Amino acid sequence: MNSARTILVTEDEPGIIDTIRMVLESEGFRALTAMTSKDCFALMSESPDLLVLDVGLPDSNGFEVLKELRKKYSIPVILLTARESELDKVLGLELGADDYMIKPFSPRELVARIRAVLRRYDGNTEEKFTDFVTDEERKLIYYHGKSLSLTPYEYKTLVLFIKRRGKIFTREEIMDLVWTEPEDSFDRAVDTVIKNLRARLKEIRPDLDPIETRRGQGYGLKESL
Repeated sequence: MNSARTILVTEDEPGIIDTIRMVLESEGFRALTAMTSKDCFALMSESPDLLVLDVGLPDSNGFEVLKELRKKYSIPVILLTARESELDKVLGLELGADDYMIKPFSPRELVARIRAVLRRYDGNTEEKFTDFVTDEERKLIYYHGKSLSLTPYEYKTLVLFIKRRGKIFTREEIMDLVWTEPEDSFDRAVDTVIKNLRARLKEIRPDLDPIETRRGQGYGLKESL
């Protein structure tokens, strides 16, 4: 990891900011800090490589900050929240957050999450990933040059995986982000979609299995094959 990587930490608790800054600097990162959304936006001129954003800021809701940032910046974002709410997690992901951590948390784990997110962004280039091509206007996905015949839920799930390649989603996150009909929302429905996706992908490339399954955690698209 490049030691010059800059991390912007936006958090209104001085003790947490100081701890995160100390750990980041000890790991070779450059740390910028802000205690308000206003300062956060001002520091975007420094072109940070990643933003650690607290949901509960004194002058704005962190979700609103993320929403505004996404209109102009594609910077990776890790949310910090004091509330262990599934709704908060899902809302953050829908708005474009790459990961989230619930307070209290280990600063060392935060650094590990930062490295993981940066690796995904570093590797997620068109030159590296040419296996999937998405045509969202026509609702089509091409896999190794061939169009996939997918149901609406299969299509939406695979688009979610492609956009956040390397991230593992729980069944609950997939249902909240993809499912539109409540009566269809149950854990086994997700398993069925994943099983069908695997079968359709293997029809084109029997030698590959790009979908990753982590027992007890969920599903996602492998960072590399």
